[in-house]
Amino acid sequence: MIYGALGLVEVLGTANAILAVDQMLKAADVRFQTWHTKCGGHTLIFMSGDVSAVAAAVDSVKGNPPCEIFNTAVISSPSQETKRLVEEFAAKQKRN
Repeated sequence: MIYGALGLVEVLGTANAILAVDQMLKAADVRFQTWHTKCGGHTLIFMSGDVSAVAAAVDSVKGNPPCEIFNTAVISSPSQETKRLVEEFAAKQKRN
């Protein structure tokens, strides 16, 4: 898969993840890739698209948060290892 950029947003809980994903999809031309939930319920959301769209999507939840946002990041031109990590998380989600 080709990623111009990856947007990462960390929230607490699946319901909050859905709220954040919905807002980002409505704010910019981005694609939901997957999410990864760790112990304690912290969910890391992965969005992709071109750099400006991903930045706009992430900024939309930072500027008008639908829930508590713990961390955000935009990675332009992610490394092969980062892409592999996202694809592994997505494959794990499909199995569950």
